[in-house]
Amino acid sequence: MFLGEALRFSARRFAPNPVRSLLTGLGMVIGTASVILVVTISLTSRDYILEQVEGIGSNIIFAYFASGGPDTAVRTPTISRCPTWRTIRRELGADIVAATGVMSNFDRMLIGGKEQDVKVIGTDQDYQPVRNIVISSGRFLDEGDVTLRAKVALLTDKLAERMYGGRASALGQVIKLYGLRFTVIGTFHEKVETFGQSEVERDTILIPITVLRYFTPVERIDPLYVQVRSSVEVDQVALRVQEIVEGRHRPGARYRVDTLTAILNAAKNISLILSLVLVLVSAITLVISGIGIMNIMLVTVTERTREIGVRLAVGASPREILIQFLSEAILVSLSGGCWGY
Repeated sequence: MFLGEALRFSARRFAPNPVRSLLTGLGMVIGTASVILVVTISLTSRDYILEQVEGIGSNIIFAYFASGGPDTAVRTPTISRCPTWRTIRRELGADIVAATGVMSNFDRMLIGGKEQDVKVIGTDQDYQPVRNIVISSGRFLDEGDVTLRAKVALLTDKLAERMYGGRASALGQVIKLYGLRFTVIGTFHEKVETFGQSEVERDTILIPITVLRYFTPVERIDPLYVQVRSSVEVDQVALRVQEIVEGRHRPGARYRVDTLTAILNAAKNISLILSLVLVLVSAITLVISGIGIMNIMLVTVTERTREIGVRLAVGASPREILIQFLSEAILVSLSGGCWGY
């Protein structure tokens, strides 16, 4: 009964000094709102970062050349010869979804009335699912294109727009690469923008790797991609890929095999640390707000000395008077917290 009466009396105490009550609770409003806002921003940022990383490809293993052996100056290092990813498909067929290699070269084309360099990538039909390539128009390479060495090509969306004014307009057009005529069968873009950090650049053309290898002086596959069937097997399959790649090349050459698992874990750890720091800063705001309420209540106690004396004179205990003032502080804090929420 006394607690309910104390809360009712505390609510009535705010009416004579509404400005003071508002300013007292304002700190708690700001503190609560900042904590909720910071937590929301940190969680949203973390999900966005993880989504961007996962958008590069799911359960991906990628291998690339790290350093050569003693004969590096004489021989150009290669990450893999063409049969390597076929070996990976054969030996790891039950554990992987797809494996593909990338061969890169350059050529010059007439774009907008000017000759410009374009990047030419040779790959096969597994490149699309492994790298999460989005087809904007037309189709991607199929097994027949690779096996029959078909003279077909895909353009990046931006290149298609520069050359033909639109993605759909590029379909069926004939372009000239390495003196051969290629028919454009589709346009594409990466699912997640990598800002030039992947092998796909703004002006990039995809053709079958069986065709590009005839126009590349050194048969260099770099990088090699493998998509694992289950995320729990990524690390185990990565070790087997490392063994296969190094086993098919000269002694002394080192090949790096990485996974997105390490990048995802690093992104999670970074986002967790940032979230903790931001929450800590917001918590300091709440502490400062609590100190502000404490100071105001201390001033209130000083101003209400006569009231306290009257209460003691009529039989109120010190504990009941303490509960009265604590209930007022709690009511201010809860009201500010609800408004901030």
